[in-house]
Amino acid sequence: MSSNGERSLRQCWLERDSMSAVPVESALLFAPAKLTTSLRVVGLRGDGYHLIDAEMVSLDFGDSLLVSSDANGSSTVTFTDVVGNVVDIGPDDLVTRALAMVGRHATVQVEKVIPAGAGLGGGSSDAAAILSWAGMTDLSKAVTLGADVAFCLSGGRARVRGIGEQVEPLPFEGRTFTLVTPPVLCSTPAVYKAWDDLGGPMGGNGNDLEPAALVVAPELARWRDALADATGLRPRLAGSGSTWFVEGSFPGVGRVVAHTSPAR
Repeated sequence: MSSNGERSLRQCWLERDSMSAVPVESALLFAPAKLTTSLRVVGLRGDGYHLIDAEMVSLDFGDSLLVSSDANGSSTVTFTDVVGNVVDIGPDDLVTRALAMVGRHATVQVEKVIPAGAGLGGGSSDAAAILSWAGMTDLSKAVTLGADVAFCLSGGRARVRGIGEQVEPLPFEGRTFTLVTPPVLCSTPAVYKAWDDLGGPMGGNGNDLEPAALVVAPELARWRDALADATGLRPRLAGSGSTWFVEGSFPGVGRVVAHTSPAR
């Protein structure tokens, strides 16, 4: 139960087979976290966007969205954490933009579990959940909301190329990862700029952006080294950061053990 005595959206999701869990006029959606398990930067478009060749997977934890259609022609989106505290996302959130893209009006309550700025696709997955709810499956349009939205709309495991709009589904593999998300916000544009300034290095650990992210936020190394010490493995950065991960289950304070999940 949340601190105000109301049932959390995540609890409703876990009890989604119960007819009483969600009002009949509403839909409860799940927006899974995504993990970029490898990333190569392979080129640059004429408009300045970097081209990637990456593998991404969906994970078994994420945000929950309670969506109620609004016949009055207006939309309201609120974000809270799992105990009901309001989370300030800002006026240009991807959920509002996704509603506008599909021409739908709704009241949406988003319960955030995926940390912001972690490289785990929280905002992108929330937007993809709205697109899926509205029946929109056009990946080329989805990517205009954000580079990860197209993958999040498909989910599962995929090879992702271009600027994110080319999503090639791959066979599902059941895998377990241990994640650590430092309280460090990594700006994706800043990381790509640093990658350019470094001369476009190839990362030696399966992620070309890792050296650039460490230039933008050197403090990331502290959490990388702590996870390495705890697991005996070399952590890899998820996308442009800030989450570090290793394969396998290593429970501990500040760590999240997650499993891959199939496509929607």
